[in-house]
Amino acid sequence: MEPKMNELLLCSMNNKIFSQLSFFNNHMTKYIKKTAGLFVLFISLFASLGVAYGADNLQDYFNSVSVKVKATADPVQKREILDKGFQTVTNALTVVENLPVTTQSDRAGIERYKAVVQDKQDELNGKNGYARVSDGQLNAFSNYVVQNMEQADVVITISLVTLLLIIIIILLIV
Repeated sequence: MEPKMNELLLCSMNNKIFSQLSFFNNHMTKYIKKTAGLFVLFISLFASLGVAYGADNLQDYFNSVSVKVKATADPVQKREILDKGFQTVTNALTVVENLPVTTQSDRAGIERYKAVVQDKQDELNGKNGYARVSDGQLNAFSNYVVQNMEQADVVITISLVTLLLIIIIILLIV
């Protein structure tokens, strides 16, 4: 008689454990759905509030690089600051480009923007058919880059969420 009682007791315990796991699973699923919903709401709100902020911050980044260049007397350091600035933007663009949430049209815009940044970096260093920017022209070149990137912002279209991701990654890298 005792083995059957143990089996019934064990079966009852298994049912309780299964019931508790099901309860836990249902609540976790609801929690995850609520969290995902809040996340989407937050991103939407963040995106709607940040249209100008995103574009301005990317421009602010290029402006800050230009200010650092002008504040430095040594041409070697000026060139390094510019080169590092280009590389930081390129790295951020690459990270965002490879995110699963990035759309195909955003990827195309990112590729075009990366090409503009790469052209400026090649021009700075005298690569791919460009004449190297002379040491005496580095301040003027940094101004030119800021103006050129402002124009590239108008021509190359990427979604706001992608732009904000690029800015966040630049801020994390710097």
